[in-house]
Amino acid sequence: MTIALAASPAFDAVVPTANAYGSITTPALKAAMRNFSGGVSVITAGIGEERTGATVTSATALAVDPPTMIVNINRTSSTWPVIERYRHFCVNLLSREQQRVAERFSGVDGAKGAARYDGAEWIRLASGASALAGALAAIDCEVEEIIERHSHAIILGRVVAITAGTGEPIVYHNGRYGGVQF
Repeated sequence: MTIALAASPAFDAVVPTANAYGSITTPALKAAMRNFSGGVSVITAGIGEERTGATVTSATALAVDPPTMIVNINRTSSTWPVIERYRHFCVNLLSREQQRVAERFSGVDGAKGAARYDGAEWIRLASGASALAGALAAIDCEVEEIIERHSHAIILGRVVAITAGTGEPIVYHNGRYGGVQF
């Protein structure tokens, strides 16, 4: 397996890290976590002009019985109040060919809210949240529980619908998007 990474303009800054057992800072933790490679998902929520979403590497299955997803969303994100209001979200697992969607939902081009959906095809699933047509998978969830902790909301979602596609996943590592080849 090889992983090819491409430069991403959003994350080129050098971040200072903490000394061995010195004070742990937000930039130090962010710098440490940039060493972790993760799959890229776009979390979508809302309906119509109230749609929004965010690019994350924090979405994962909490359980398969019953089917439950977990996602962490910063409470200062524009996505957080929409998930809280609509009580739904969709985890769209992106393919290598969908890097532009990842960048758009990360806010690189300044697009906000429903404008983030421009340039891609979207369908609505059971909860009402938008699913990306052609995603590796779209996992539609209704909010089951929210745990507010520090700067983030930990959101547990009961899976209500799934669509699946094909392709190679996009990964994120050290501020860059890349692809995996087997």
